[in-house]
Amino acid sequence: MLSIRESADGVIFKVFVQPRSSKNMISGLHGDALKIKLTAPPVDGAANAMCIEYLAKCLSLSKSSLEIVSGHSSRTKQVLCRGNREIIKKIESLLKN
Repeated sequence: MLSIRESADGVIFKVFVQPRSSKNMISGLHGDALKIKLTAPPVDGAANAMCIEYLAKCLSLSKSSLEIVSGHSSRTKQVLCRGNREIIKKIESLLKN
């Protein structure tokens, strides 16, 4: 089950990033985190930037509404998504695609 919790600023969910993949894609769950494969290398924040950019595209949100709040140098990250409760349904729908 995907770990999603509400906060004062929006919704926080876990992602597990696999850098240097052949293509950008959401590949299911890794434990309680959304597993995202990214083409960017884990160097100089490139994978973090691509993670935000890719999630924003998948969720039809602006990049500024997403923020990595912990795990900047780890594969497992906590991502804050600013918005209302409706965004939880969008995040959960990513697993169905």
